[in-house]
Amino acid sequence: MKNRGTAVAARMSFCFLVEEQYRRDGMPGEVAHRLRRWGHRVEVLRPGGELLALNSLLHTGSHDAWVLKTVSGGPGLGLLEAAAATGLTTVNDARAIRGVRDKAAAAVIAAAAGLPVPPTWAAARLADLARLPSARYPLVVKPADGSSGRGVHRVERPEELLALAGEFAETSLVIAQPYVPNSGVDLKVYCVGGRLYGTERTSPLAGARTAPDRPVPLTAEVAEIAARIGEIFGLDLYGVDIVLGPDGPVVVDINDFPSFRKVPDAVETVAAAVIDLARNGSSHSRLCSAEQPGRIALAAQL
Repeated sequence: MKNRGTAVAARMSFCFLVEEQYRRDGMPGEVAHRLRRWGHRVEVLRPGGELLALNSLLHTGSHDAWVLKTVSGGPGLGLLEAAAATGLTTVNDARAIRGVRDKAAAAVIAAAAGLPVPPTWAAARLADLARLPSARYPLVVKPADGSSGRGVHRVERPEELLALAGEFAETSLVIAQPYVPNSGVDLKVYCVGGRLYGTERTSPLAGARTAPDRPVPLTAEVAEIAARIGEIFGLDLYGVDIVLGPDGPVVVDINDFPSFRKVPDAVETVAAAVIDLARNGSSHSRLCSAEQPGRIALAAQL
C-alpha cells in the first residue's frame, strides 16, 4: 500500500471516541489496533460508558487527532466538537459530521446543492405526517438523528403510522421521504484515502432475504455524485447510500465514518487515511475528485 511507508515515519497520538454500540466493531477497533502496531499511541474513550476527565483531555497537544465513532444521539459528537473548538484536529471535521448526523439538515443542504435527493418532510409528531396526500405513499420514515439503519420503516398508507407511535415516542423530529422504486438493491459508496469504492447490498426495505455485500464498479454519474457530497459537506471519510430509481441515482443517506465493508484492505486503508488527515488536515476538496471518473470507477473494482 502506498501509505504504509509513511505510516510509521513519525509517531503520533490519537483519541478514538467509541460508544458502546461500536465497542466491539471492526470499525474502528481494528483501525486503532493497526495504528498501535505501526507504533502510534491510541487512547480509546467510551463517551457515556465511563468517567471522563475532561480538563486533562481537552488541552492543546493532548492528541494529534480525534476520531469519532458514535451513534447520532450520543455524547461523543459534543465531545468531538469541544475538542475542535479548542483547536484540536478531528477526523472528520466536527462541523461536517453535525451536518450529516441531522438528516433533516442534510436533506436541505443536499437539495440546495442540486444533489438528487427525494422530497423530504419533517414533523415532530408522526400524526402530522398523516396529512401527506396518499399519492406520496409509500413513504420511508425515520428519525432525523438515526444511525445504522435504526428506526427506518417503509409505510404503505397513513394508518400504518399509528403502529410506529410507540417506537417514535421519544424522537424529537421525524422525517419522511417517498419510497424510490428500485430493484431491491442499495448501492453503498465509500470514500477513503482519496478514492471511491462501491458495494452492492440487499435493501433492508426490500423484504427479501439479505445477500452478502459485494464490490461493484461505479458509473461516472454515481462517482460524481459521491465525490460532490464530500465537497458539499466537507467530509473526508464517509459513506453514501444510493438507490437506482426510474430517473437515475438518488441519494438516500450519508454517513460519517461508516463500516467500509468490502473496501480492499479496509483496516489498513482507513488507518493510513486517518494518519494523513491528522498530519495534513482536512483535504476533502482534493479527495475523491470527480474530475477523473475513470480512475474512480477503477478504484471501485480493486
